[in-house]
Amino acid sequence: MEHTTLYRKYRPAKFADILGQDHITKVLAKSTKENKIAHAYLLSGSRGTGKTSVARILARELGTNQEDIYEVDAASNRGIDDIRELREAVGVLPFSSPYKVYIIDEVHMLTKEAWAALLKTLEEPPRHVIFILATTELDKVPDTIVSRCETYVFRKPNDAMLSQEATRIAKSEGYTFEKGAADLIALLGDGSFRDMMSILQKVLTYADNKKIALSDVEEITGSPKESLVRGIITAFAHNDIERALEVVHSLEKENVDIRTFTKLLLSKLRAILVMRYAPKAKTPLIENIGEDERTFLEMSLKESKGVFTAKTLETLLTAYQKEKNAGIQVLPLELAVMDILDTAPVDNS
Repeated sequence: MEHTTLYRKYRPAKFADILGQDHITKVLAKSTKENKIAHAYLLSGSRGTGKTSVARILARELGTNQEDIYEVDAASNRGIDDIRELREAVGVLPFSSPYKVYIIDEVHMLTKEAWAALLKTLEEPPRHVIFILATTELDKVPDTIVSRCETYVFRKPNDAMLSQEATRIAKSEGYTFEKGAADLIALLGDGSFRDMMSILQKVLTYADNKKIALSDVEEITGSPKESLVRGIITAFAHNDIERALEVVHSLEKENVDIRTFTKLLLSKLRAILVMRYAPKAKTPLIENIGEDERTFLEMSLKESKGVFTAKTLETLLTAYQKEKNAGIQVLPLELAVMDILDTAPVDNS
């Protein structure tokens, strides 16, 4: 595999390459084609969703050559002096393009004084200058700035989209995945194309062969083993609170990432609920499950004494949200297990 990182190698080169952001790319593609250009754009969304890629593509679609594209990291250049230098530079005409494009990343990091200085430029920008601001925290951008920009909000890609992209890239690199491997990489990517590709890079670099199994991904990434997830699902199915807590405590003992484990558990229980309420539904959630995994989930549902309900999923989802800031990270999951199994209905049949 080439030394170039996957994220750089497979970075989108045109609007059509951007995944999951059609509500943005279609509008921008049409506006550039019809020459309906704004003087300032504001791109917001979580990390790894394609903001910088779209900014660069937009700059190129505007006919801007590389020498007239300026990328500024506001996290490192956030002060009033930095913005004053920028204001002086924008007055200079572009070298060989119709526009000078300034891409300011992490723009929410600017100081109050820097915002004030930038606002003056945005109010009366030179005709040859276009600003593209990008941020992961839109709420920290002053309303006076937002109101002067054409704003676009990026959506987080879902796990199915990340899994498909991981599979496509792996195939291009000469690798194939067994069932569940790409899905785990997607889950670990946590809604970020960049994070997913970073994990994929690690897996492809250290894999022993060209066919990658779920166990390979577990070992290379250090993610929770499938046996642990199955263990707690089996405990749920049999209303065995003692066994369920044993699994939870083993996570803490083995230093397993609790949030990743809970997210894996949520995905499995979600699949069980779909099997319960819509057994004939043809959805990616079910169709991407391997035969062995499907048999296990169906058997768990069959043996269950009524614990696999929407309420159970909701309780675990709440635990997952609390784990991020919990002083004892395992505690929300521990309490959720107690709540679910302590109040689980008893099968009197």
